[in-house]
Amino acid sequence: MAKMIFGGVEENVVTREEYPLAKALETLKDETIAVIGYGVQGPGQSLNLRDNGFNVIVGQRKNSKSWDKAVEDGWVPGETLFEIEEACQKATIIEYLLSDAGQISVWPQIKPYLTPGKALYFSHGFGITYKERTGIVPPADVDVILVAPKGSGTSLRRMFLQGRGLNSSYAIFQDATGKAWDRVIALGIGVGSGYLFETTFKREVYSDLTGERGTLMGAIQGIFAAQYEVLRQNGHTPSEAFNETVEELSQSLMPLIAENGMDWMYANCSTTAQRGALDWWKKFRDATMPVFEELYSEVACGNEAQRSIDTNSQPDYRQKLEAELKEMRETEMWQAGAVVRKLRPENN
Repeated sequence: MAKMIFGGVEENVVTREEYPLAKALETLKDETIAVIGYGVQGPGQSLNLRDNGFNVIVGQRKNSKSWDKAVEDGWVPGETLFEIEEACQKATIIEYLLSDAGQISVWPQIKPYLTPGKALYFSHGFGITYKERTGIVPPADVDVILVAPKGSGTSLRRMFLQGRGLNSSYAIFQDATGKAWDRVIALGIGVGSGYLFETTFKREVYSDLTGERGTLMGAIQGIFAAQYEVLRQNGHTPSEAFNETVEELSQSLMPLIAENGMDWMYANCSTTAQRGALDWWKKFRDATMPVFEELYSEVACGNEAQRSIDTNSQPDYRQKLEAELKEMRETEMWQAGAVVRKLRPENN
């Protein structure tokens, strides 16, 4: 395990060079990994594990769209695809990759199969960190570990097929066997991580909930909407407003930031753009800092978790979700975006 310095802070990081795939396969050669749930993370993680040579099976409810998708992806009923309870019974490592609400609902069916020496694996710290609210309390004689890829399951799979890796955090909540560290690192390598950085279940969920509501999804949509609206109010066309708000950022600038950092991107833009960005970024920081402080406080006290549990557990959650997404999809900004995407050279 390497010690890396990030911003003056020393962190534990594990790379693929340090813990190669061959070592991960040797570590887990006698293990059966059951991936429970085939929604967001399940497909990417299970397919990457399978392609990397691990002994992996999938647990999913029959007669569901996810079961059918698993079959389409090559999982064979009765051989590598089972009902959830049967998969858990066969497994030595249970990857619990249902949604947070799904984990709460299915937990009573999972818990009896957590026999001594097994490992319970998460890709999100929600269920364990908020255990008083979720009721997810594992037995003391199993390992409880986490690998959280820093992106969607779709991105994890896509980057794997490109020969790349998606960075992940890892954590150990409970080491009952003395093997938890090797298990979690081997699994992290197996699912396609670029490198693994150490965290805790609590830090993972606090940062994840903040990020999702903040710059990753919530804040970025809010900023997009505000800038687009100001441009439209001042006479700019939908195409111009969308290109200046979303398209240039996502297609041109973000790849440069990802490759070389924000300062490099600034240095390779026009001097007018440089000056304006340098003059204005701190104003945006200062304006949004109180919102982020409020957001983190709501995450830390559990209010955000409770809102998610209450909302996502409702029987009509999917219908309400679709209505909210439809509202966003039908805004002028994203209608303009649909047209702009079709005009990209690769689509013509």
